[in-house]
Formats: sequence, structure tokens, C-alpha cells
Amino acid sequence: MKTGIILFAHGSRDPQWRLPIEAVAAQIAQRQPDTPVRCAYLELCLPSLPDAAIDLIAAGARQLKVFPLFLGVGKHAREDLPELMLALRAAHPQVQMTLLPTAGESPELIALMADIALA
Repeated sequence: MKTGIILFAHGSRDPQWRLPIEAVAAQIAQRQPDTPVRCAYLELCLPSLPDAAIDLIAAGARQLKVFPLFLGVGKHAREDLPELMLALRAAHPQVQMTLLPTAGESPELIALMADIALA
């Protein structure tokens, strides 16, 4: 069963803000070319989470992993994203959807940021 990945971030009007998010997507595509990956944003830029999901489902994904690229677990991660996921699951009940922990909850990322700061 094909699994797609959605990198979910806040969004910004500044087009340069998206570059690190898109760089993560490019790394995923390079490492696993058969895994479709899309970026999605809560607000201020496109695509939205529902639009990214529709695109991946149209490309054959039957499982979706949503990875929130937030360092902190604020209101967007605690409240807004779970509501969006409920709506997404209701709209696409045939697709298995997994909401991953936020990037900032990853011990590996926390250690990497400490390593960078100490270098």
C-alpha cells in the first residue's frame, strides 16, 4: 500500500520562509523516490492540508503520514491540527492517516540542534 508524506507547517507570506520545508521534502524525495511527499500549510500560503492530501490520494496513496514541522507544541499543534485531521479522515475514510508527533518532540532533532549550537 502506497504511503504519502505531508510536511505540515504554519505558513508565511514570505516565499523564502518555505525554503527549509521544501528542502526537507526534497531530501525525502531523494532518499525514497517512490514515496510521494507534499508540503502543506495552515495559513498564509498554499497548498492547504486538505489540498495536499487530495493530491497524494489522486497519486495513489492509500496511507498518509502527516508530519508537523513545529518546534513547539502550541495551539496549532494541540488544537488546530487535530481538528483538521478529523475533517480529513471524515472526508477520506478509505485512507489510513497517521498524525506524527511534532518535529520539536523528536529526541533526535533536539540532540541535533544541541550539536549544531555546540559546534
